[in-house]
Amino acid sequence: MEKIIEKIIRDNVKVTTAFSGETGNGLIRLAEKLASAFARERKLLICGNGGSAADAQHLAAEFVNRYRLERPPLPALALTTDTSVITSIGNDYSFDEIFEKQIKALGTEGDVLLTISTSGKSRNLHAAVRAARRLSMYTAAFTGNGGGELRKLVDSAIVIESDDTARVQEGHLLACHILCHLVDYLLFQRHAKGA
Repeated sequence: MEKIIEKIIRDNVKVTTAFSGETGNGLIRLAEKLASAFARERKLLICGNGGSAADAQHLAAEFVNRYRLERPPLPALALTTDTSVITSIGNDYSFDEIFEKQIKALGTEGDVLLTISTSGKSRNLHAAVRAARRLSMYTAAFTGNGGGELRKLVDSAIVIESDDTARVQEGHLLACHILCHLVDYLLFQRHAKGA
């Protein structure tokens, strides 16, 4: 069991070390887009399936409540939380449309859509991105394992280069926290005295 723990930690370190390169630059660009959207009174919509749905809710909570900095709430909404909306769309139409229809109802030009997927293969996320692009929203993805089709559809993709779902999810959580920290810095700390 000690060897299992050591391997998991080694694999995690390999994934997180990549954040200092292209992944980090991608997060900076996404933070700048998101901070600009918030400054223009636009919002962040987030969606994913399974564990990525939980990540979407986690990230929305960090923006609406706070991450570390005491600051005003920021408009972020996880499209994974309204079971009545999700199940009615899934039942009446298709599971592939559960996020697309919400974006059509709630999204506006200048908003940001962040999709989260360990594989990049989820059809409901592909449909969400297409709907967001039709509304002139900025689209981004946290994905893994090469990024799948999702990587090609979005304006900006943060790809965790691992085929291990658990390591990708750990990378996504780190990316969420870095994104929160950078947005707080850009909006509330960059021009503060001593920052």
